[in-house]
Amino acid sequence: MISTRGRYALRVMLDLAEQNSGGFVPLSEIAQRQEISIKYLELILKTLVQHGLLKGHRGKGGGYKLTRAPEDYTVGEILELTEGTLASIACLAPGAEECPRQAHCRTLPMWRRFDAMVHDFFFGMTLRDLMDEERQAKDSASD
Repeated sequence: MISTRGRYALRVMLDLAEQNSGGFVPLSEIAQRQEISIKYLELILKTLVQHGLLKGHRGKGGGYKLTRAPEDYTVGEILELTEGTLASIACLAPGAEECPRQAHCRTLPMWRRFDAMVHDFFFGMTLRDLMDEERQAKDSASD
């Protein structure tokens, strides 16, 4: 299950991608548009800045902006950064100790396939894809 932190991080990244100004977007504007408290948003943005997904600038004219084009961010990288592993079971998480039952676990192949589907789904989708999906939905609604 994806936590609030992961969902909010994705919303913030998408919000910044949609602003497309090239300039810094003030924290207060992001918080207002996304209806997220500034305090909670600061924690999420700090992580995104520390890992190079965003650039932050303090002071007048400050705020946040993407460091890459929307098509260069995958949903998977954003979620993994904020959620940690997306592995469905502990023994498949990166760095997990090898399970003593692994050699004869009858459900392990199923969990591996499931994790591969989740990985391929999230890492195969970009911020640009989300922006395009929203645009297509709006266009269909107006027809």
